[in-house]
Formats: sequence, C-alpha cells, structure tokens
Amino acid sequence: MAVAIRLRREGAKNRPYYRVVVTDKRSPRDGKFIEIIGTYDPRKRSDNYELNLERAEYWIKHGAQPSETVASFIRKARRRAAQVAATVPVSA
Repeated sequence: MAVAIRLRREGAKNRPYYRVVVTDKRSPRDGKFIEIIGTYDPRKRSDNYELNLERAEYWIKHGAQPSETVASFIRKARRRAAQVAATVPVSA
C-alpha cells in the first residue's frame, strides 16, 4: 500500500481547517485515513499548526511520502524541537 502524509480539509465554507493525516495515496483528499497526526489552521497568524513529530517520523521511516506542505511543517517542527532542546537549562 502506497502511504502518504497530507492535509485533509475540514471546517465550513470559507473557514478551512485541515488535519494532517496518514492515508493511502489512492484515497480521495477527504476520504478514509489511517491516522491523524496533526492539525493546521490557516486563519491563525502564528503557531498555526500542531504536529506529532514522533508519529510523522515513524511513518516516514516506514515509507510514507509527505506532501510539500506537510514536509515544510515537519522541517519547522524539527527546528522548533531543536530550539526547545537547546534552551532547556541543564541542572547540576
């Protein structure tokens, strides 16, 4: 089964809201999915996405192909995780 990580549109007319899902490439955009691993709200200005980076990397390791948008979310999430790890003080 060819697996993709992509956005699934939710929300109302003119108020889009997306879920980041793992799905079969052949299924329709809003069709069946395997797992929800995040969300994206384009109406928010900052911090407009959430992504379970651990699950995304698991699926990529098992052959899932992320869409361009999801790939950019993954890059941003990795940078954010690295910054958080760098700013956490090490206690003695």
